[in-house]
Amino acid sequence: MKRSFRSALGGIAFLAAVVLTGCLTAQADDSTLPHLVWKDGRHALIVDGAPFLILGAQSHNSSAWPATLPKVWSAIETAQVNTLEVPVYWEQLEPEQGKFDYSIVDQLLTGAREHKVRLVLLWFGTWKNGSSHYLPMWLKRQPELCPRIIGKDGRRVDSPSPHAPALLEADSRAFRALMRHLKEADPPHTVIMVQVENEPGSWNTVRDYSPAAQKLFTAPVPAELLKALGKDGRAGGDWTAVFGRDADEFFQAWSVARFIGQVAAAGKAEYPLPLYCNAALRDPLTQPAASSYESGGPTDNVLDIWKAAAPAVDVLAPDIYMDDSAHYLKVLELYSRPDNALFVPETIGSPTGTRYCYAALARGAIGWSPFGIDSPPRSATAAGTLPAGDAAVNPLAINCRVLGPMMREVAQWSFEGRLHAAVEEKDEHQQTLALGRWQADITFGPPTWGYGRNPKGNAEPVGRVLVAQLGENEFLVTGYLCRVDFKIADAASGAQRDFLRVEEGGYEGGVFRPVRIWNGDETDWGLNFGSAPQVLRVQLGTY
Repeated sequence: MKRSFRSALGGIAFLAAVVLTGCLTAQADDSTLPHLVWKDGRHALIVDGAPFLILGAQSHNSSAWPATLPKVWSAIETAQVNTLEVPVYWEQLEPEQGKFDYSIVDQLLTGAREHKVRLVLLWFGTWKNGSSHYLPMWLKRQPELCPRIIGKDGRRVDSPSPHAPALLEADSRAFRALMRHLKEADPPHTVIMVQVENEPGSWNTVRDYSPAAQKLFTAPVPAELLKALGKDGRAGGDWTAVFGRDADEFFQAWSVARFIGQVAAAGKAEYPLPLYCNAALRDPLTQPAASSYESGGPTDNVLDIWKAAAPAVDVLAPDIYMDDSAHYLKVLELYSRPDNALFVPETIGSPTGTRYCYAALARGAIGWSPFGIDSPPRSATAAGTLPAGDAAVNPLAINCRVLGPMMREVAQWSFEGRLHAAVEEKDEHQQTLALGRWQADITFGPPTWGYGRNPKGNAEPVGRVLVAQLGENEFLVTGYLCRVDFKIADAASGAQRDFLRVEEGGYEGGVFRPVRIWNGDETDWGLNFGSAPQVLRVQLGTY
């Protein structure tokens, strides 16, 4: 390809517009195709015509091979998830240039259907955690086609340059082939989303300083980006003039997003499934310098740039490995936007980490998925892994046993903004939830009975509560190692809470079917939840 990268941008932008228009038309023609919808600032993933909640788990990086998949399927059954996130490797899909091998994709489709789970495929193409280690051998042997980034000191960095037209063309061709095959091989829509690349960006340098990159960096900032950021009046300036000290990082984000956006658009032209790109996060509270994290990926400070540069990417999703609520909840807040569906595709699967599933759902998440389901943890609280063994003690299975049978209902309530959640803090064991006329008082810890005997917290912060507001005085409540009680929000009214009825049960075919009514010891001191999965429909009154 002899044209300069910048001269190719105009043609690529036009192609992308045509591609997206075609995708929208195709999507409208196939109402059964999984897709995202938006209303009043909230989002839902529609699968089989109704909101779908991804109760997922992700396999380890090198698990998508015939010899290792049996272990993955076994772990999926134990955890009782409804969706498996699993990689498709470029080196596996295109072992020889232009010759594609879809056998592992077909095995994944067959296995998922046999185990009655959906799939989210992870395209490990140009980027995997800031590097390009999954390129096919034939491409690795031509380093001139897939150049590494040049750091500020002139040394090569083990991250792919986003200013590599031949690499862009090859990646787009391979991803397009993958999506074309899915369209042909997956009429039941077993695959409901696809991740484009994996945690893209660069380590050990904020951006590329190669001659090609420098030429673009000193050229005027693209007008479309200026318009998207509301900076029309500053058009004509280069990156430093427009963005000052943020110029290096913003340039890298634009460059990486532009590359991935074109790969995504190529795939969508074949098969317009929802596409997302995941982020290796920066600290959302301290906001450190870009040199301390993976620069160029969809971190919270460059989401607007990514949205402008990669419109074919539907969702920018955070990979959250922060096990304290201040950081975790801040990330959920930052990635839940009117223009971005909240999806946590990779996170902590430890006993303490799984409590954040409820927090994500209460913020409208379309899914939540821990990493490393097919390997036991190094310790009981190892971040990012799940314990093997009986489902009753598997921390992810504890959530799935509660949420799985009413997944559709939870997804709908989330879309409607009806969900509320509380998660236990390390040193704070009481919380309240504002529920309109009512207030829910929550105390974390193993259940206790008797007046004045409140739970005193759990040894580790594993407690959680999820409340769905079904009506002004009606709620669906579930919890883990905690107590939930209600009181009138207007304390001055003098009205006292009365449990008109508390029914334990579950949803079958969209209908709540009670199995017993709680009363006496079960309600005299609030609603006490242990480790067993229990769902309560609560009707409140006053006296």
